[in-house]
Amino acid sequence: MRKEDCFYLGKIVRKHSFRGEVVVKLDTDEPELYQNLESVFIALGNDLVPFFIEKSLLQKGNQLRVQFEDIASEDDANTIMGAALYLPLEFLPKLTGNKFYYHEIVNFDIEDINFGYIGVITGVNDSTAQPLFEVNANGSTIFIPMIDHFIEKVDRENRTILVKTPEGLIDLYLNQ
Repeated sequence: MRKEDCFYLGKIVRKHSFRGEVVVKLDTDEPELYQNLESVFIALGNDLVPFFIEKSLLQKGNQLRVQFEDIASEDDANTIMGAALYLPLEFLPKLTGNKFYYHEIVNFDIEDINFGYIGVITGVNDSTAQPLFEVNANGSTIFIPMIDHFIEKVDRENRTILVKTPEGLIDLYLNQ
């Protein structure tokens, strides 16, 4: 399995017991969807390795306590500490309306109600406090905050997102 064919589910953040149980911080708004998984892929080096789940328990919001097969001690758990978990893209629930997955909107066109066509979404910067659309506008990079009331319409069929940004935001980038 390749990372390109998967989505990031979360990260192993700590050990839970001396029997190899670990706690995974899930990167989702709906952690209950992932509490009964049979297996996941764990990133070890450059590889995604399948791990089977013996038992799991959702706790404290988006934290999942997991006992993996063949991870039976603290030393075993140390080998996967800090590793990222992935699932195949087909496990993602389908979103409708103005909700979307970040990977889904890459290469969508983005238009502003007042400004018109802006450019093509090349990615999402989620390393800031507010996630940002990264947009290529004729060679210039524009960052548009992904705020719900800015997003007017997500048109999956035409691969377009319509936004209504504050006056002057787009010009701020293009008139430098």
